[in-house]
Amino acid sequence: MVEALPMPGTESARSRTVQTHCPYCALQCAMRLTVSERPEVPDSFDVEGASFPTNRGRLCRKGSTAHELLGRRDDRIMAPLIREQDGLREATWDEALSLIVDRVRAIQDVHGKNALGVFGSGALTNEKTYALGKFARIALGTSQIDYNGRWCMSSASKASTMVFGLDRGLPFPLTDLNDACSVLMLGSNVADTMPPFVQHLDGVRSKGGLIVVDPRRTATAELTADGAGAHIQPAPGGDLVLLLSVAQVVLEEGFADSEYLDERTLGLEELRRSASHWWPERAQAATGVGADQIRLLARKLGHAAQGARAGGDPVFILTGRGVEQHRDGTDTARAAISLALLLGLPGAGSDGGRRGGYGTLTGQGNGQGGREMGQKSDQLPGMRSIADDADREHMARVWGVEAQQIPGPGTPATQMLHRIGAADGVRGLFVHASNIAVSAPDAGRVADSLRSLDLLVVADFFMSETAQEADVVLPVLQWAEEEGTMTSLEGRILRRRRAVEPPASPDPDSGPRSELRIFADLAQRLGAPSAWPTEPSEVFEEIRRATAGAPADYSGLDYAALDDGHAAYWPVPAAQHSAEASATGEPMVGTPRMFHERFAHPDGRARLSAIRPRRQNQPRGAGEITFTTGRVMEHYQSGTQTRRVPALAAAHPEAFVEVHPATARQFGLTEDECAIVTSAHGQMKARVRVTDGIRADTVFAPFHFPGSGTANLLTRSLTDPLSSMPEFKSTPATIRPAEEAPL
Repeated sequence: MVEALPMPGTESARSRTVQTHCPYCALQCAMRLTVSERPEVPDSFDVEGASFPTNRGRLCRKGSTAHELLGRRDDRIMAPLIREQDGLREATWDEALSLIVDRVRAIQDVHGKNALGVFGSGALTNEKTYALGKFARIALGTSQIDYNGRWCMSSASKASTMVFGLDRGLPFPLTDLNDACSVLMLGSNVADTMPPFVQHLDGVRSKGGLIVVDPRRTATAELTADGAGAHIQPAPGGDLVLLLSVAQVVLEEGFADSEYLDERTLGLEELRRSASHWWPERAQAATGVGADQIRLLARKLGHAAQGARAGGDPVFILTGRGVEQHRDGTDTARAAISLALLLGLPGAGSDGGRRGGYGTLTGQGNGQGGREMGQKSDQLPGMRSIADDADREHMARVWGVEAQQIPGPGTPATQMLHRIGAADGVRGLFVHASNIAVSAPDAGRVADSLRSLDLLVVADFFMSETAQEADVVLPVLQWAEEEGTMTSLEGRILRRRRAVEPPASPDPDSGPRSELRIFADLAQRLGAPSAWPTEPSEVFEEIRRATAGAPADYSGLDYAALDDGHAAYWPVPAAQHSAEASATGEPMVGTPRMFHERFAHPDGRARLSAIRPRRQNQPRGAGEITFTTGRVMEHYQSGTQTRRVPALAAAHPEAFVEVHPATARQFGLTEDECAIVTSAHGQMKARVRVTDGIRADTVFAPFHFPGSGTANLLTRSLTDPLSSMPEFKSTPATIRPAEEAPL
């Protein structure tokens, strides 16, 4: 049994083992956490991977060291902090909450309800995400709520909703990849960001069918070596034209599945006309990919899809942030989905076979649940629309309020942060589980804006760079100190289990608390209507009512089913078992594979439409290169947690910038010396790494580091007009040797 309560026979006076899931990425690897207790000695912790379909008992370096932060006390926030003239000081909970309520009322009395903003996270459990959205809209009465998933998943989410009618990152279990004959992976470096994922590519590599599209020769691109597949290196921002050109060849050379397209899609001719402008010889100038290589890619996919239609192995197209974090990221994701539809992949045909499909690889631990539970600026729980009257009425009944009391759509994350200080901008901000001073685009401007707020409240368990700017810091629980649920990248709902008690404080009115209790206390002090349960299981029962009948329907699920080992994939409109079991034998509940017979639009058809690039690679100024960002294996997000783990910090202790040898020669850069990278928005200092695994017109830096090594000091707040995704992956910049002392 994969999902279990504390394992039988493993509890004793000295130790106990709890099965739970990793606190980091959306792969949500299963792990066993063992807590050893000894008198008068601090508890010790250990983790090991557990049998589970996504990780098969394996953990990456982040997961295998996740326990090291549980007993950490030297820099754990142990009491609320309040800013005074000479800095932050410890306070009681009553003092901190009273100050927040007084400031909230003062701001709203003068500037109105929407002068308060709330910034959430894809790291929060479903229960906390749901409660945060409810707190913003009902207790604070503000429409101004969004979350850091706006910077991760918004383009793929918008594209999936436009084309399929619904957004579930992987509309199939990850284990379906095991049998693939071809996988096209665009802009995702899973070998570093989700190492256990790579096991699911072993089969396709053995068939020579892994195709990786990335400007860098990443660890994932290296998996294509020795006949395992192909690596294609477009210029940053060239992915959209590349996909349209591949679609043009698929259509021109007869690889499109005309019967499937006639039965299951609308808009083919619009797509055909827009793709026809991008024949390979024209596309190569915009993409940096040769015309012959474009045709070979299209033919490889086309032949593989024909084989799948004839009963052969499936074909998959997967996208990641590398192609989505652009000003045309939604169109790029739409082009990837459209290519999958042209090939007849998503959903099963009338023969019930599995041909493959399209999926996007969600990054954050609860990045999928985080965009379903009501913290997006335009959504209510269950992916209900905040602008839809019926959805508003439903939520009003669940919350016990009138529909008109629920505010309308808010402002997406980037715009909300960059309008701080404007007449219609927020003047107070609540930040939960996000380090926006490091992770936001144009981070220097954001940090300055945070300092100008009348109230900044940050809830975290370590002092992040954002918490250092706060007026009030609220200490909250770590992953192993709380109960709840998470939703993985494949739409599977999982149980997070408490293994340890929160650290005790000598003062009963101090110590870390759950956000659920914080929301309830603040709501009560503000005189908010509705009920505010503090037990995660009670909040989940409210989630069931809130999502009943919604696209992301959890109503047929409860904690008991999850604890009994059911593999639950939303939508789960009723607790009905699937006819099959998961890869490790659990009975399935809900919808492991979507779109078998119909897509989620009312008529059941997917929507193809014209896709016209708004820009191609623009000429750079003299001496300019393209600056792009990403992750390394050992760090996660802004590094607030991983930079505190000695082994992970030792592997990557500081910021670095990757440059091609030709680029290093051109600009006088030396391996292991420092360079200054400058854009129109700011500059960073980083140590040089020279590699021929990157294009000569591009430099790369990870975004995990603070201070002068903050990559997002350079990135701009230019956003996709459809999804409001910032353009993290393509910033014009210059680079030069640093004259200052080394880092």
